[in-house]
Order: sequence, then structure tokens, then C-alpha cells
Amino acid sequence: MSHPPRIAVLIPCYNEAVTIKQVVSDFKAALPLADVYVFDNNSKDDTARIASEAGARVRRVGLQGKGNVVRRMFADIDADIYVMVDGDDTYHGASAPMLIDTFNSGCHDMVVGIRKAQNEAAYRSGHAWGNKLLTGFLSWLFGRNCRDILSGYRVFSRRFAKSFPVLTAGFDIETELTVHALELKMSVGEAETPYKERPEGSFSKLSTYRDGWRILGTMLRLFSAERPLAFFGAIACMLALLSIVLGIPLINEFVETGLVPRFPTAILSTGLMILAALSGFAGLILDTVTRGRRETKMLAYLQLSVANDKAAS
Repeated sequence: MSHPPRIAVLIPCYNEAVTIKQVVSDFKAALPLADVYVFDNNSKDDTARIASEAGARVRRVGLQGKGNVVRRMFADIDADIYVMVDGDDTYHGASAPMLIDTFNSGCHDMVVGIRKAQNEAAYRSGHAWGNKLLTGFLSWLFGRNCRDILSGYRVFSRRFAKSFPVLTAGFDIETELTVHALELKMSVGEAETPYKERPEGSFSKLSTYRDGWRILGTMLRLFSAERPLAFFGAIACMLALLSIVLGIPLINEFVETGLVPRFPTAILSTGLMILAALSGFAGLILDTVTRGRRETKMLAYLQLSVANDKAAS
């Protein structure tokens, strides 16, 4: 007999006592058959108590950081469809069925809720511009267009959740989620959803510049890990070009006079070319290693069933 897929709403929280009751209530109303979980990350206020009283199942995570919370969420909860949303009451709970419909109709592994600001106060100063910049940079690095890589409102398949090796500890987890899907050639959908400002008395934990630089660093780290040939190949080309620029005048002088008057420059040019060669070989070797890692992750992904298969059994 067929049965509906199990849906789990996962809400990572840190000091969200002002908003968590509304978030839990909104998602219980939007998805009445879903299990709503709040993962409290060492909150110093009454987040856990309020969430429990609102009807959520509360779990506690000791390691600080959103990435650590996501790791526990995916590891501890078994479901067919996972809906992840922040506990700050900025996302539209009533859009959850629409996101799941997009997920099912497209047979996606991940659906990203594209934030459409309801007013100017929805985004803090610089956040909208920074999000566009980081999203565009990631799309350029990995060659696939994305519209909102920092959205905290997403739907995942069981395959995605159980095959995702979370390595990031902090707010850059959304970047890692996106790169994981892109590198394994997973089907990714997008759906626009309203985005509003935080309620009065609620404060963001995101630092515009510190976390922005951290996310940028994560992008470069993931690019070097997932595309080592392109990363180290680019470094090799730059070093080789600099070596040639420094070396051409020396070669011309040697051809004309038979002398090398600027010996330190010759040593520098030679050293740069050696480094370029080493960087190129490092990229080739690491590219082979990365292919092996990607094959292992793909095999783990393919071994897991999906909600549609279970519903038909």
C-alpha cells in the first residue's frame, strides 16, 4: 500500500525566544502531517522551552555553529523530505507546501527558497548587495547559475541529507550545501518565497563583514577542493606568465652579449617557473584524488532510496 512521504521540518535556533513560537505555529499549520524539530544551539534564553510548549520536538546541540547543527539534524532525523528553515520568523511558512510541490514535480534533490523582500527593512544594509555578489561569484566559479546561495529556506531529499558530509561549522553551511549539489550534478530547483524583516526585539547573529569574508573563503576552499586542476592550474599560469615577463629581457641580453648581468632576477624567474610546474602537477594529482572522492559520494548518494520509491512500494 502506498503511504505519504514522511516530512520533517528542521529549525536550527540560537537565542530565538522572540520568534520561535510563531515559526513553529506557522509550519505546523502549513504542514499538519509533518514532524517539527527545533535544534537548540546553546541558547541563553527560553528558546527551547517556548519551542517545546509550541509543539515542536526539541533537540540540543552542544557544538556551537549552524554547520554543526545541520550535521546533527541530518544525522539524527530520518524522513523522506526535509524542510530546513531558520527560526528568526523572516521566512514564509505558508510557502512550504509550494516548495514541496516544486520538489516533487521536478524530482529535485534540493529546492531553494528564493527570497523576495517584502520591504526595504527585510535586508540589513549591504546584505542584498553582498548576497548578489557572493551568489554571482559562486555561479562563475562552478559554472551553474544560482539565484540565492545564502537562503536558509530549503527542501532536501533523503538522498541529499544522508549523503551530505557536512564539514563547515558556521553560517557558511548554505554555501557548502549548494556546492555539494552542484558537484554531484544533483537536480536543484528554485521557488520564490516572501521574505520579511525580523520582528521587533529579535536580532541577527550574522556579522555582515566577518561572515561575508568567511563565506568568500569557504567558496575558494571548496573550489580548490572540488576543482583542483582549475585552481592550481590558474596559479601555475600566473606564475609562469610572471616568470616569462621577468625572463624575456634576460634572454634577449644573453643572446646579444652572452652575459647574464642581472643574476638575482634570473634566479627569481627560474624559481617562479619551477613553482608553476609544481603547482600544475599538484593540480593534476589532486584532480585524480578529487574524482575518487566524488565517486565515493555519488555511490553513497545512489545507495539511498527516495520518497517516491517508498510511496510506490
